[in-house]
Amino acid sequence: MDYEIIELKEKVAAVISARTSNASPEMGEVIGGLWKRFYSPEIAGALKNRADEYALGIYTEYDSDEKGAYTAAVGCAVSGMDGLPEGMRAITIPAGRYAVFSIAGGLDAQQQLAALRKLWQELWSMDLSRAFSCDFEEYRSADPNRADIRVYIGLKD
Repeated sequence: MDYEIIELKEKVAAVISARTSNASPEMGEVIGGLWKRFYSPEIAGALKNRADEYALGIYTEYDSDEKGAYTAAVGCAVSGMDGLPEGMRAITIPAGRYAVFSIAGGLDAQQQLAALRKLWQELWSMDLSRAFSCDFEEYRSADPNRADIRVYIGLKD
Protein backbone atom coordinates (compact mmCIF):
# COMPACT_ATOMS: atom_id res chain seq x y z
CA MET A 1 0.00 0.00 0.00
CA ASP A 2 1.45 3.35 -1.09
CA TYR A 3 1.88 6.27 1.29
CA GLU A 4 4.05 9.30 1.83
CA ILE A 5 5.70 10.61 5.00
CA ILE A 6 5.04 14.25 5.84
CA GLU A 7 5.77 16.70 8.65
CA LEU A 8 2.46 18.13 9.85
CA LYS A 9 1.97 21.37 11.76
CA GLU A 10 -0.26 21.29 14.84
CA LYS A 11 -4.01 21.69 14.20
CA VAL A 12 -6.83 22.40 16.60
CA ALA A 13 -10.17 20.78 15.89
CA ALA A 14 -13.62 21.34 17.35
CA VAL A 15 -15.17 17.89 17.82
CA ILE A 16 -17.79 15.71 19.39
CA SER A 17 -16.33 12.48 20.75
CA ALA A 18 -16.90 9.12 22.39
CA ARG A 19 -14.77 6.24 23.69
CA THR A 20 -14.77 2.92 21.83
CA SER A 21 -12.46 0.14 20.65
CA ASN A 22 -12.04 -1.88 17.47
CA ALA A 23 -13.12 -4.99 19.41
CA SER A 24 -16.40 -3.44 20.51
CA PRO A 25 -19.47 -4.73 18.66
CA GLU A 26 -20.89 -1.19 18.91
CA MET A 27 -17.82 0.53 17.40
CA GLY A 28 -19.48 1.15 14.01
CA GLU A 29 -22.62 2.51 15.64
CA VAL A 30 -20.59 4.78 17.96
CA ILE A 31 -18.54 6.29 15.13
CA GLY A 32 -21.50 6.43 12.73
CA GLY A 33 -23.54 8.17 15.44
CA LEU A 34 -20.84 10.81 15.86
CA TRP A 35 -20.94 11.57 12.12
CA LYS A 36 -24.74 11.80 12.17
CA ARG A 37 -24.67 14.18 15.16
CA PHE A 38 -21.88 16.30 13.65
CA TYR A 39 -23.85 16.96 10.45
CA SER A 40 -26.91 18.16 12.37
CA PRO A 41 -27.89 21.86 12.12
CA GLU A 42 -27.09 22.25 15.85
CA ILE A 43 -23.44 21.24 15.36
CA ALA A 44 -22.00 21.66 11.83
CA GLY A 45 -24.65 24.23 10.93
CA ALA A 46 -23.79 26.37 13.97
CA LEU A 47 -20.00 25.99 13.95
CA LYS A 48 -18.00 29.20 13.50
CA ASN A 49 -14.30 29.75 12.88
CA ARG A 50 -13.78 26.80 10.53
CA ALA A 51 -10.19 26.76 9.24
CA ASP A 52 -11.27 24.94 6.05
CA GLU A 53 -14.18 22.96 4.62
CA TYR A 54 -12.76 19.52 5.46
CA ALA A 55 -14.45 17.16 7.90
CA LEU A 56 -12.16 15.18 10.22
CA GLY A 57 -12.51 11.74 11.79
CA ILE A 58 -9.96 11.65 14.62
CA TYR A 59 -8.67 8.73 16.70
CA THR A 60 -6.72 9.72 19.81
CA GLU A 61 -6.20 9.08 23.53
CA TYR A 62 -5.27 5.47 22.81
CA ASP A 63 -5.03 3.17 25.85
CA SER A 64 -2.33 1.16 24.06
CA ASP A 65 -2.50 0.31 20.36
CA GLU A 66 -5.17 -0.67 17.79
CA LYS A 67 -6.38 -3.39 20.18
CA GLY A 68 -7.14 -1.04 23.07
CA ALA A 69 -9.76 1.63 23.70
CA TYR A 70 -9.45 5.07 22.13
CA THR A 71 -11.39 8.29 21.68
CA ALA A 72 -13.15 8.62 18.34
CA ALA A 73 -13.98 12.20 17.41
CA VAL A 74 -15.68 13.92 14.48
CA GLY A 75 -15.29 17.59 13.70
CA CYS A 76 -13.22 20.07 11.74
CA ALA A 77 -10.15 22.25 12.08
CA VAL A 78 -10.89 25.65 13.58
CA SER A 79 -9.05 28.95 13.88
CA GLY A 80 -10.60 29.76 17.27
CA MET A 81 -12.65 28.11 20.00
CA ASP A 82 -15.12 30.90 20.80
CA GLY A 83 -18.79 30.18 20.20
CA LEU A 84 -18.55 26.40 20.00
CA PRO A 85 -21.91 24.64 19.82
CA GLU A 86 -22.94 22.84 23.00
CA GLY A 87 -21.31 19.43 23.39
CA MET A 88 -18.21 20.23 21.34
CA ARG A 89 -14.67 20.33 22.69
CA ALA A 90 -11.17 21.01 21.38
CA ILE A 91 -8.72 18.32 20.34
CA THR A 92 -5.18 19.13 19.31
CA ILE A 93 -3.73 17.15 16.44
CA PRO A 94 -0.05 17.25 17.36
CA ALA A 95 2.68 18.37 15.01
CA GLY A 96 4.95 15.58 13.85
CA ARG A 97 5.60 12.89 11.29
CA TYR A 98 2.63 11.21 9.67
CA ALA A 99 2.23 8.52 7.04
CA VAL A 100 -0.47 9.72 4.61
CA PHE A 101 -2.65 7.32 2.62
CA SER A 102 -5.15 8.43 -0.05
CA ILE A 103 -8.49 7.18 -1.28
CA ALA A 104 -9.67 9.03 -4.38
CA GLY A 105 -11.96 8.63 -7.35
CA GLY A 106 -15.55 8.07 -8.33
CA LEU A 107 -16.77 6.12 -5.31
CA ASP A 108 -20.21 6.41 -3.76
CA ALA A 109 -20.63 6.59 0.02
CA GLN A 110 -20.82 2.79 0.48
CA GLN A 111 -17.71 2.23 -1.68
CA GLN A 112 -15.84 4.91 0.28
CA LEU A 113 -16.74 3.22 3.56
CA ALA A 114 -15.61 -0.17 2.20
CA ALA A 115 -12.32 1.35 0.97
CA LEU A 116 -11.71 2.94 4.39
CA ARG A 117 -12.39 -0.33 6.22
CA LYS A 118 -9.97 -2.14 3.90
CA LEU A 119 -7.30 0.55 4.38
CA TRP A 120 -7.56 0.39 8.19
CA GLN A 121 -7.40 -3.43 8.18
CA GLU A 122 -4.27 -3.31 6.03
CA LEU A 123 -2.77 -0.61 8.28
CA TRP A 124 -3.17 -2.82 11.35
CA SER A 125 -0.92 -5.45 9.75
CA MET A 126 1.70 -3.03 8.35
CA ASP A 127 5.10 -2.60 9.93
CA LEU A 128 4.73 1.14 10.61
CA SER A 129 6.36 2.72 13.63
CA ARG A 130 3.04 4.09 14.91
CA ALA A 131 2.95 6.58 17.76
CA PHE A 132 -0.66 5.81 18.80
CA SER A 133 -1.06 9.43 19.85
CA CYS A 134 -3.33 10.72 17.08
CA ASP A 135 -4.48 9.43 13.69
CA PHE A 136 -7.11 11.07 11.53
CA GLU A 137 -9.10 10.96 8.32
CA GLU A 138 -9.52 14.17 6.33
CA TYR A 139 -12.54 14.28 4.02
CA ARG A 140 -11.66 16.77 1.29
CA SER A 141 -14.68 16.35 -1.02
CA ALA A 142 -18.26 17.33 -0.28
CA ASP A 143 -19.47 15.29 -3.26
CA PRO A 144 -20.85 11.97 -1.91
CA ASN A 145 -19.92 10.24 -5.21
CA ARG A 146 -16.36 11.56 -5.43
CA ALA A 147 -13.84 10.38 -2.85
CA ASP A 148 -10.90 12.52 -1.77
CA ILE A 149 -9.94 11.13 1.62
CA ARG A 150 -6.52 11.36 3.28
CA VAL A 151 -5.72 9.09 6.22
CA TYR A 152 -2.93 10.41 8.49
CA ILE A 153 -1.17 7.92 10.79
CA GLY A 154 0.98 9.43 13.54
CA LEU A 155 4.53 8.03 13.58
CA LYS A 156 7.15 7.83 16.28
CA ASP A 157 9.97 10.37 15.86
